Amino acid sequence: MTLALAATVATLYAVGTYLLLQRTLTRIVIGLALMGHGANLLLLMAGGQPGVPPLIAGDHPPAGAADPLPQALALTAIVITFGVLAFLLALAYRSWMVTHDDTVEDDVEDRRIAERDEEARR
Repeated sequence: MTLALAATVATLYAVGTYLLLQRTLTRIVIGLALMGHGANLLLLMAGGQPGVPPLIAGDHPPAGAADPLPQALALTAIVITFGVLAFLLALAYRSWMVTHDDTVEDDVEDRRIAERDEEARR
């Protein structure tokens, strides 16, 4: 694992987290995509150095065989991220069609319950 790859993963996670904490849906979608890319890069870095293919005839793989598990986990993460992004894009499109704005608003009922709880504590 090189320092440049570790810094890239850290940057992707940091920018993704920052964007996820915003109130606009487009920034949330972009932040989730960046975090997904960071997770994929982290999984591939965890696999170590590239080696020979593990699918060689015989009972035991060679000593320098690559570990296929990080590759399988990265592929699974890609599919899950794609599904979540498609769902969020559908929600963002529906929100845009209804309100003509992509800013997430506070829930009025949630505010009312919070105010009621605050009055009960007094």
